[in-house]
Amino acid sequence: MEAQEDSDASSDEEQELPTTSKTKKPSKDSKSAKVPEQDGSDSSDDDVEEDMDADDNENKEANESKDVGEDENKDDASDGGTDNDGDAEEKSDDEEIEPEVRMPVINPLALIKNKDQRMALYRKMKKEKHKQKMHERRARRKAGLPANPGHTIESLREKDQTTVTNLDDSDNEELRRELEMDDFSTYFQRSYEPKVLITYADNPVTKTRKFGLELSRIFPNALVKIRNRSSVKNICKSAIREEYTDVVVINEDRRKPNGLLVIHLPNGPTAHFKLSNVKLTSDIKRSHKEITKHRPEVILTNFTTRLGLTVGRMLGALFHHDPEFKGRRAVTFHNQRDYIFFRHHRYEFTKEGKRVNLREMGPRFTLKLRSLQEGLFDSKTGDYAWIITNKRHAMESSRRRFFL
Repeated sequence: MEAQEDSDASSDEEQELPTTSKTKKPSKDSKSAKVPEQDGSDSSDDDVEEDMDADDNENKEANESKDVGEDENKDDASDGGTDNDGDAEEKSDDEEIEPEVRMPVINPLALIKNKDQRMALYRKMKKEKHKQKMHERRARRKAGLPANPGHTIESLREKDQTTVTNLDDSDNEELRRELEMDDFSTYFQRSYEPKVLITYADNPVTKTRKFGLELSRIFPNALVKIRNRSSVKNICKSAIREEYTDVVVINEDRRKPNGLLVIHLPNGPTAHFKLSNVKLTSDIKRSHKEITKHRPEVILTNFTTRLGLTVGRMLGALFHHDPEFKGRRAVTFHNQRDYIFFRHHRYEFTKEGKRVNLREMGPRFTLKLRSLQEGLFDSKTGDYAWIITNKRHAMESSRRRFFL
């Protein structure tokens, strides 16, 4: 009996254990269901009501966030749709602007295996091409259009910022003032007559001496003297003392004249030219006896940049202001692609007076500017206004860029 009572008591204790032990925390959803089972005070009821209100607020916020998310997804979908429509339109435009497929041109000469027939067809095609070219040329003449010069390096020349088209323009007023104050302004004001001293390098060869003598026939009032191993600075000092206005020094290399140094006195500037393609009067089968002592006319062409104007004025200052037209002599310095070509002609008019015949007298040579120095010659401390190095690509950025 006692044993049965002990077992019954233990079973009762086991049944009562869940109520006395620590209860698990109910979830938010189960709180409302367990409220009637609790016989607590009014404060517990108030807590339950607050928990219910909080749950309702959280549910509302969750629902609102879901609604906002759905709206954003709808907007993104609509934007994506418009983007896709734009892409489709761009693709359609690209498809419409597809490049045309060009078929390869087959040369009909390549299909003929017989050499004689191939050469005959080639001559025929060449003749037809020449006829078409002549027909286009006659059509341009009848229409009064200028001749087609084609593409040359000179026609494709890059524009220089210092290019001067017309000095009389209002935009070039500052340039005109600079030219009125430069080193050659006194010459163009006719305040003096040019007097040129021509000399050589030490121990010149025969060809260099003959070239100096022919230059003395070109430049009026010029005198040729041997250098006698004196420096260029001493030559300039003695020339200033003797009232010379310019000094020309002819350099040579490998028994040929290869350089020309032109110094304007008394304050410079100094120009160094590379000399090439020298042809004496005897080389072009002319006689120096045909060259008269009349002062020649000077023609300077295609010196268009600011540097070109300075070089042109420097070369022009070697000649007298007033040419003697009776001698019918003309000296030309023509600049083309920074190469200055010198020619000496005598012209004659026909009996009708409509045409002119030219006869080259010589000498003939080509100049290329290497440097332009401010002041008198000074290879160590002189200031250079413009210089080009021996390396071709060190200064030249393009083959179509010219400086004169």
